[in-house]
This record gives sequence, structure tokens and C-alpha cells, in this order.
Amino acid sequence: MQPTLVAQPFHHKGWVYEEKVDGYRMVAHKADDAVTIVNRQGKDHTSRFLELAKTLASLPARSFILDGEVAIYDQAHISRFEWLRARPKDGRATMPVYMVFDVLELDGKDWRPEPLWNRRRVLEALVARERQVLPVRRLSSNGLKAWAQAVHKGYEGIVGKDPESPYVGGRTLKWLKVKVPHYREGERGWEPKDRS
Repeated sequence: MQPTLVAQPFHHKGWVYEEKVDGYRMVAHKADDAVTIVNRQGKDHTSRFLELAKTLASLPARSFILDGEVAIYDQAHISRFEWLRARPKDGRATMPVYMVFDVLELDGKDWRPEPLWNRRRVLEALVARERQVLPVRRLSSNGLKAWAQAVHKGYEGIVGKDPESPYVGGRTLKWLKVKVPHYREGERGWEPKDRS
């Protein structure tokens, strides 16, 4: 399920708003004790994120399919895409973490037809005790305030979601994303257009 990019910040009453994580979109599969981490094209990245795979294997479920982003964060809790390619050795970076935002299957039950608010409840319970697998940060329930938070914190943007939406494949208007203008990879994450 992919959010549709929109040009301007927005507020839809009743929607939820999340941090747009700057990482690798990955789906995690667990069957018994075996975990695989694959990208949207189906390429297996498990060997690249072995510690993360071990943490996922320890989650209290026989099987699951989770959707999220593998990311690395700096000391200000900002996701840094470029650090996935070359993580600093000076202690400024976290280990790769899985910022998970949806559950598609859990212990044989298909959760995709369920509304997002119910899937999020199940997801939070599943990862409640983990530090390397975390639910994506929720922002203000007001979309414009969530946008202001993203700009202030230096996030890549926000994703707004209809809490009643089922999980469906492909691009959707039930999830919308907007990026902070002039966001860039680098030391500050984003820069205002006018620096004077």
C-alpha cells in the first residue's frame, strides 16, 4: 500500500498523521523461526540486516507479515537515509531499526481487511517490548500541526492516513504524503529556501 504524494500540507478530520521515515521500505516475513526482510521488488535483504532479523524472530508470534521502513537515526532522532549506505563509526548513529507501520498477517489471520486503527492496535501490542522494532511515530491529530512538527523537527515529511482504511496493494488516496520543501540528505536534514 503506497501513499499518494500531494503538493501541499493538509488536514482531513479524523485522519492520523505519521512521520515520513527516510529509509528503505521493507516487508518483514516470519514463519516459525525464519525471518526474511524484502524490499518492494521482492529482493531479499535479510543478510544485510541480520541483527534486525534476529530481533524480528524474537517477536511473540509464530508468523507475521509487517510493512515498514528500515532506518538509521541520528542523535536528534532524525532518520538519515545516507547512513544506510555508510553508517558513521563515531557513535552518532543508531543500529538499523525497523519502523513498522502496518501488520498484514499475524499467526494465520489476514489483517488486511481490518481498519487501520485496529491493525495499529495489534501492531503496537506485538512490538511493545522491542527497541529495534518500533511503531512509526504518530504526530498531532491535526494535519497542519503535524506538518509544523515535521518542519520543526527536520523530518522528511508526513503521511496522513484514513484510520478506517483497509490495507490494499498499490497506490491509494486513503494514505497521502507530503514532503518538507528543500529536504535534503545531509547534516541538517532540511534547509529553508531563504537562509538570510
